[in-house]
Amino acid sequence: MDFQIPDKLYYKIGEVAKFTGVKTHVLRYWETEFKAIRPNKSRSNQRLYRKRDVELILHLKDLLYNQGFTIAGARKKLREKPDRKVAEPVKKSTVKTSAKDDQLALPLSGSVDLKLLKEIREDILQLKKSLKIVP
Repeated sequence: MDFQIPDKLYYKIGEVAKFTGVKTHVLRYWETEFKAIRPNKSRSNQRLYRKRDVELILHLKDLLYNQGFTIAGARKKLREKPDRKVAEPVKKSTVKTSAKDDQLALPLSGSVDLKLLKEIREDILQLKKSLKIVP
């Protein structure tokens, strides 16, 4: 897929519909069928999708429209573990992003999804930046 999702913290449903090619009423329907699609809502009850939500919607669109899965089949496929090798569990380590971020060091146990932790960190840093909070 050559499409690049714009780099933003949140996307409104109209934006998601525009760059995924999925109509807004279909996106709202998919929310009822797929528990993994749960956009945040603003105070005015507007849906706010994150980048990972949009990636999931694009994957779901591919399953339903290109690969011919049914809703039930796509739901089952999404519940399956990915084909990639799962990382080995990490024992008694910490995640540090840089020397100045020592206060963000997290003790870890069990298996860790470092990609998810990095996404969360990026979301927090973007939020701090948008709120003009000085570190």
